[in-house]
Amino acid sequence: MSEKGDIAMSESGSEVRKAARKAPGRQQDPEGTRQNIIEVASQEFALNGLSGARIDEIAAKTRSSKRMIYYYFGDKDGLYLSALESAYAQVREGEAELDIAGLTPIEGLKRLVEFTFVHHHQHEDFIRMVMIENIHHGQYLERSSVIGDLNVTAIAQIRDLYERGLAEGLFRPGLDPLEIHWQISALCFFNVSNRATFSRLFARDFGAADMQERLKRNTVEMVLRYVVKAEALTE
Repeated sequence: MSEKGDIAMSESGSEVRKAARKAPGRQQDPEGTRQNIIEVASQEFALNGLSGARIDEIAAKTRSSKRMIYYYFGDKDGLYLSALESAYAQVREGEAELDIAGLTPIEGLKRLVEFTFVHHHQHEDFIRMVMIENIHHGQYLERSSVIGDLNVTAIAQIRDLYERGLAEGLFRPGLDPLEIHWQISALCFFNVSNRATFSRLFARDFGAADMQERLKRNTVEMVLRYVVKAEALTE
């Protein structure tokens, strides 16, 4: 590292230490500070996009400074990537806690669809960040060494569930676990991404509690009818 770089890093470290002294309870919790920045940044990115989000605004809402944020994440792109990774990690952690392996294949599939539908509804920032990343053609996601591994485990979970269903004669043969994941994601994602426009266009509140419950049931039924043999559904 150059002398200039050494000085910059030293100044950044000094800034972090000063900020920690000014924020009681934070000085012994650097990971808590980092996570707080990511949470606030996720909201800003979801609301304003990558180009519209401002580090000044994020710093003001996190009891930190611009220099402190740059110390942790390097630059705004680094902060955005960390926020994106955190969003994917959260949904995958929720899936891992479902204990699908302890359920019958049909019940496991139903539980997975229900979880995905509810999670997306309750975490609209995640959906918006995925939409923003698609605007950027997935170029930031491609830089991540974390997200790929997270999604490998998600597909493995569906593959295990599907193979159990095949072995028990419950699921249709010839399906691709990745495409099952696609269909589940598509139905649950659209419920958030296009809810406002559908509600306006057709003068019906698709966000109302009763409508959300109905849409969730419909989504579960659609996926089950796609994956499960017709005769198994009537048993």
